Amino acid sequence: MAVKIRLTRLGKTHAPFYRVVATDSRQKRDGEYLENLGTYDPLKNPAEIKIDVEAAKKWLDNGAQPTATAKAVLVKAGIKFAKSKTKTSTKRPAQPSKKKAK
Repeated sequence: MAVKIRLTRLGKTHAPFYRVVATDSRQKRDGEYLENLGTYDPLKNPAEIKIDVEAAKKWLDNGAQPTATAKAVLVKAGIKFAKSKTKTSTKRPAQPSKKKAK
């Protein structure tokens, strides 16, 4: 079972409120979840984020993958992520120079 940490939407039309949850990746966006990790209210200024850091770290240590938005919320809540170990270099390897022979 692949576990994701993602947001489920609550609230009224044009007044979103989100729960940060750990859920099976096959579930619907607002479907059943394994554990409620906290809340995110983007309408308050500044946005209100309440996360159970211990529970979030537990799920991350057990292999849960956060979505891009959930990861941004977790970072704002103070959870550190290790940098990716994959090397993504955009530089091209050096090519030997081709001089025209006269």
